[in-house]
Amino acid sequence: MIKKTLVAALLLLLQLAPLPAGAAQQPDSLAVKIGQMLMIGFRGLSITDAPGIAVDIRKRHIGGVVLFDYDVPTKSPVRNISSPEQLSKLTLELTGLSEIPLLIAIDQEGGKVNRLKSSKGFPPSVSAAHLGALDNRDSTTRAALGTAATLKKMHIPMNLAPVVDLNVNPDNPVIGKLGRSFSADPKIVTRHATLTANALRQEGVIPTLKHFPGHGSSSTDTHKDFTDVTESWKQEELDPYRTMIAAGYNDAVMTAHVFNAKLDSLYPATLSKKVLDGILRNKLGFRGVIVSDDMQMKAISDHYGLEEAIRLALDAGVDILLFGNNTAYDPDITEKATKIIHKLVKNGTLDKSRIDRSYRRIMALKERYLYHCK
Repeated sequence: MIKKTLVAALLLLLQLAPLPAGAAQQPDSLAVKIGQMLMIGFRGLSITDAPGIAVDIRKRHIGGVVLFDYDVPTKSPVRNISSPEQLSKLTLELTGLSEIPLLIAIDQEGGKVNRLKSSKGFPPSVSAAHLGALDNRDSTTRAALGTAATLKKMHIPMNLAPVVDLNVNPDNPVIGKLGRSFSADPKIVTRHATLTANALRQEGVIPTLKHFPGHGSSSTDTHKDFTDVTESWKQEELDPYRTMIAAGYNDAVMTAHVFNAKLDSLYPATLSKKVLDGILRNKLGFRGVIVSDDMQMKAISDHYGLEEAIRLALDAGVDILLFGNNTAYDPDITEKATKIIHKLVKNGTLDKSRIDRSYRRIMALKERYLYHCK
């Protein structure tokens, strides 16, 4: 009888072992793990303005939120950010809702892609293109440390930057024309992305390399259109990832929704097992967290149903599905995505071990950066 009791106790411990203390108390650990794989955008300058996101954090255990300063569907300058004081209060409110430390993320690249604008009281920033043209290590490090200090002060632990796309097409409407690329030279891009990532990391902010496997050669915007880079993409666009991963980079990488028939004749990168599992994981050896670009962007949403897109992305190897709710707005997107993933597991389309792998990577990232803050 004692032996059976010990075995039962051991089995219980093994079942609970992968979960952090807060999550272990939840009634359904699968629900916690699925929730951690979702990063959601919302409207509101405070939790009072956004009761839905509070429910998503408390009830659906979402692992992250993404903040914007502008609401695209309504063309309104009011979204999540109005001043440093307001933003600091909002992020502390969000953090306080979650038992598991929350990935609060933002696109603070600098220059034109800059959610924390000086007009709202934040320090000024410069673009990657400006820093790449200077090609000065001190200038890039100083800029990145300034960004990291601002994010840290605002309690934002994850920056969806740096961009490591090569400026292959200077007329690219979403990369080149916006000054988001350091350079067309992969060595310059790698050098300054490494400096930026190191500076962010130094201040406890998670960097995110984007957009894998390369968005710099496109002539269309994945927010608005199907984007085919088959004829323009070059192998050297992988060089920054290859070099940084070989040097030990294992934080986060964001996918691109670009289609490249030379890499996968069926699916865009975010939905491609050949690209994410085959190239990023196996060929380049990346062991960190793969974050999708916004799953509501038209390059995905206009060509795939929600369930199909989620199934393909998870099968491809995405760990965190990002729904920015800022290309289109769906207040029920968390509930819909959660139900779809549960359904995929229940009917055997998606194995629980696949959920476990993503969960372990997400929690490892949070352990490195967030648990000392909780």
